[in-house]
Amino acid sequence: MGEFIVSARKYRPASFDTVVGQGSITSTLKNAIQRKQLAHAYLFCGPRGVGKTTCARIFAKTINCFNPTADMEPCGECESCKAFNEGRSYNIHELDAASNNSVEDIRTLTDQVRIPPQIGKYKVYIIDEVHMLSSGAFNAFLKTLEEPPAHAIFILATTEKHKILPTILSRCQIYDFNRMGVEDTVKHLTQIAQKEGITFEEEALNIIAHKADGAMRDALSIFDQVVAFCGTHLSYAKVIENLNVLDYDYYFRLTDSFLAKDHVKALVLFDEILAKGFDAQHFMIGLCIHFRDLLVCKDPQSTKLLEVGASIANRYKDQAARCSVAYLYEAMAASNKCDVGYRSSSNPRLHVELALLHLCYIGEEKKN
Repeated sequence: MGEFIVSARKYRPASFDTVVGQGSITSTLKNAIQRKQLAHAYLFCGPRGVGKTTCARIFAKTINCFNPTADMEPCGECESCKAFNEGRSYNIHELDAASNNSVEDIRTLTDQVRIPPQIGKYKVYIIDEVHMLSSGAFNAFLKTLEEPPAHAIFILATTEKHKILPTILSRCQIYDFNRMGVEDTVKHLTQIAQKEGITFEEEALNIIAHKADGAMRDALSIFDQVVAFCGTHLSYAKVIENLNVLDYDYYFRLTDSFLAKDHVKALVLFDEILAKGFDAQHFMIGLCIHFRDLLVCKDPQSTKLLEVGASIANRYKDQAARCSVAYLYEAMAASNKCDVGYRSSSNPRLHVELALLHLCYIGEEKKN
């Protein structure tokens, strides 16, 4: 049995065309390479797990490639590409600013910058989590960043752009990476599942994509986790069990009880949810999101904002048809009010139960 490699590493993009969800950025970088308009410093910023370091590595690999393809992808065959793939390239240096954040570390880096590359045109310095550099380190880095040798290119990556000095920002080309959309994440997970010979239900992959919250690396880590639990078939029921996610069905049944003004059923369902170990506040947040999703289903123009599988989307449309816009607005407001006041309540369970009772009788108070 071969050594297991996590999916985030096994399927890490090796060329621009395999990067997911960052089309405008990869096109811009490829055009810059083709036109030989390379800046001396780049800043890649955005949420975690969206491809900042990956794009930096591909960019570094491509600009040192001896025989890039017509569409500016690395060939993978030349000595420079082979050295990069085998982890023995001396032209690409990665520095973790979280653990190398002192003035002395930056001085060591600036000393290295002066040495020209042995093979290839450029020496590329990828500095990850650059916002972790100390103020002194930033200041020591300024001069080198403004006037580096012709062979040096800096790629800075950060999740917290607002922490970087304006004097650093003004010396860089800034690229803002997008969060991964649920649709893009599901599509990528589908391709990986097919390569691994794993069958799946679409709703199961949607749950993984939602849980990842826009980070592809997180999605792949969760995917590995649920595969270890489910085996070669990912079912919706098994995935929500493993990830401790509340089934959509509870929200649909609760909304049905609200519309029927059946407060007994609503309270029983809430008790069942608590018995399964779910947090009451997280439940209320989920309920508020459910009402929001019903609201966007009321109009065909906003239905595209619903990020769920086809079968669950149909349930949303059916239930939305039975709810008025006014009711959904009141329900969202009541759910949000409950969430805001949850922490300050001396009896959190009763606080949520009162909100559920209110949801059952929205509109009745006005009639009376």
